[in-house]
Amino acid sequence: MNQAWKKQGINIRPGTIITGKWHQRRYVIKKKLGNGAIGTVYLCETNGQYGALKISENATSMSMEVNVLKSLQKVQGNRLGPSLFDVDDWEISRNRKYAFYVMEYLQGESLASFISRQGHKWIGIFMLQLLDDLEHLHQAGWIFGDFKSENLIVLSQPPKVRWVDVGGTTQIGRAIKEYTEFYDRGYWGLGSRKAEPSYDLFALVMVFLNIYYPKRFEKGANPKATLLKKLYDVRQLRVYRGCLKKALLGSYQTSADMRYDLLNAINRARQPGKSNKASSIQGSGKAPLAEGGGIILAALFYYLSSLMLP
Repeated sequence: MNQAWKKQGINIRPGTIITGKWHQRRYVIKKKLGNGAIGTVYLCETNGQYGALKISENATSMSMEVNVLKSLQKVQGNRLGPSLFDVDDWEISRNRKYAFYVMEYLQGESLASFISRQGHKWIGIFMLQLLDDLEHLHQAGWIFGDFKSENLIVLSQPPKVRWVDVGGTTQIGRAIKEYTEFYDRGYWGLGSRKAEPSYDLFALVMVFLNIYYPKRFEKGANPKATLLKKLYDVRQLRVYRGCLKKALLGSYQTSADMRYDLLNAINRARQPGKSNKASSIQGSGKAPLAEGGGIILAALFYYLSSLMLP
């Protein structure tokens, strides 16, 4: 079982030109973007256009990733992963060859950075959008697997979360092939590493907890109690707390089920009676929904708008 921290790297100097053995396309390496469990990703340029080039010695694993990207491109009406531009080999010598592929280069910022700048009203918006994306992925027969903050990026105009690395994507029913402990329910003792929708939903909750715990946290003697306490301590997640708790405990069988509950939670939060009751209980005027009626309206507006985005 590979873990995300077990990384291998191929060091290529900026300015190096990689020429594909089969398609003869030339790519100028600009800078390293990051290392993964399987290979290294570089910013590259070809014919005045930028792309993200992933390169590895592990041709078999790279072929599997390419197949995943091709499968995601067949999901009608949804752009789940980066667009795939080219697949080839870089032959340095007769006995030394690397597999690489070039995909769409997505520029944006992290979830945590975006939320910090734009406000917590976006939490519900991005949860709904990610649940839509996961449902399409699961319907296509795949589990994201290594679902974590580092594999997500927020694009602007209009704001939308995109996936930047599908290397951990695994066919439903198989064992998760790549994971990061903090986001892995197996590490927390709250489920298996079988590739099923509930595995991704657990990780989704951890993505949003990571926004409020950027240094993460240890699981302690009672991992379940630790997680629930951390969730309940985040005031900004009160509206969604019930749904997030159910996802942590594996109560959802599909992303659609969680999305349905989340929308219901948002709708209940809009009801004046609920809001007033919560305000009287709090006494301070800082009830979950009094903190921003605009949160709910904005979430619904942007969620519905996002459904029309490519």
